[in-house]
Amino acid sequence: MKLYNTISRRVEEFVPYEAGKVKMYTCGPTVYNFAHIGNLRTYLMEDVLEKYLRYAGFDVTRVMNITDIGHLSDDADSGEDKMLLGAKREHKTVLELAKFYTDAFFADCEKLNIKRPDAVQPATGCVEDFIRVISVLMEKGFAYTAGGNVYFDTSKLKQYHVFFNFKEDDLEVGVREGVEEDENKRNKNDFVLWFTKSKFEDQALKWDSPWGVGYPGWHIECSCIAMKYLGEHVDIHCGGIDNVFPHHTNEIAQSEAYLGHEWCKYWFHVLHLNTAKGKMSKSSGGFLTLSKLQEEGKTPMEYRFFCLGSHYRNSLVYSEDTFENAANAYRKLKSRALALTEDGEVDAEGFARYKKMFTDALDADLNTSLAVTCIYDVLKAKDLNGSTKRALLADFDRVLSLDLLKPEEEKAKEGGLSDAKIEEMIAARAEAKKAKNYAEADRIRAELLEQGIVLTDTPAGTTFNRK
Repeated sequence: MKLYNTISRRVEEFVPYEAGKVKMYTCGPTVYNFAHIGNLRTYLMEDVLEKYLRYAGFDVTRVMNITDIGHLSDDADSGEDKMLLGAKREHKTVLELAKFYTDAFFADCEKLNIKRPDAVQPATGCVEDFIRVISVLMEKGFAYTAGGNVYFDTSKLKQYHVFFNFKEDDLEVGVREGVEEDENKRNKNDFVLWFTKSKFEDQALKWDSPWGVGYPGWHIECSCIAMKYLGEHVDIHCGGIDNVFPHHTNEIAQSEAYLGHEWCKYWFHVLHLNTAKGKMSKSSGGFLTLSKLQEEGKTPMEYRFFCLGSHYRNSLVYSEDTFENAANAYRKLKSRALALTEDGEVDAEGFARYKKMFTDALDADLNTSLAVTCIYDVLKAKDLNGSTKRALLADFDRVLSLDLLKPEEEKAKEGGLSDAKIEEMIAARAEAKKAKNYAEADRIRAELLEQGIVLTDTPAGTTFNRK
């Protein structure tokens, strides 16, 4: 298996520290609002990676943090506290807010068939670990106190910018515009490990520490949680591309200063989901959630299919047209899969041949688009019987998790037609039109309309929406 490693900037053969075992860490959500579909794209692609590693025979342990301690909304240790703002907005305590949005996040994951990690750790449960690691960094001379806060001293590193070749003088203070320089820092790249003084005197959650009552910086959280559950070596660290700097850069700095050796071998980053206006983000407002998609008649599996059609290292543009094309393709694909019948023994040779096509696709830097193409190749194969095709689709779905062979539940709405039944009627209408039996085609359209199903004819085919 070969994966693109962000830290080396090339596709490499994946070789874990310990043969046959994979220790995998995922940066989890900051639980102050619903995850938007751009966030979920990252978790979805990480889910495919984990499932494929298991499919390939690895023993995988995957860990995810939950950021339930307020951190500042700018990665440069400034800005507003996301958790505190959310708590005030919704008239909840910070911990009530965290529980509500943690539950909402995992509910979305369940709808999308995203497997829950083996260990999920809220940051509030690891404050003693943060203090212990920061204390060691102080003892080793990698951290200092100034203005009541504890900072990591990046000047003590041989190399700080491990992902990209930055020139020190080219870096703007705090990276983003409008960020005031922290005068307590010795170096512009130093970052906070522990706050006792910040612009927020009313910080909701505080703990005693050797440096005074305060709370941890954001970056120390992931390093400590990863080490707590995975030990001194991590095989794959995952996240969105916007985590590369400064978050993952700072994780490496503090982790390797603490450990004294290389910490993580492979870094897996998923590019953004964009709209016509650019990157989707909560701060810009108007972001799309999975629930909003469902309210519009779209389904979680259609969104999963939409994401799998693009490589994780390519930005994916969401629009009504691009999504509807993918949704239409998914419904037709599932209809064809459900129409397969058991008609004899599984052809072992044919099964192995098409399975190799599938694994070759995913071994090539997790090429999910090519893996989806393998499904179409199986369905149209003239050398495979129905039993073999069903067996292959079930096998592929261990990784892709598209529920292709799972019968649609009858909808609770009036006229409760399943998607498969609707696709069957659309196909019958298409045949009627092809035979110039327009009266029958109109009858089918009218029957569906009576059931609350609205058809739209497009150059790519007929799509439907429920009223």
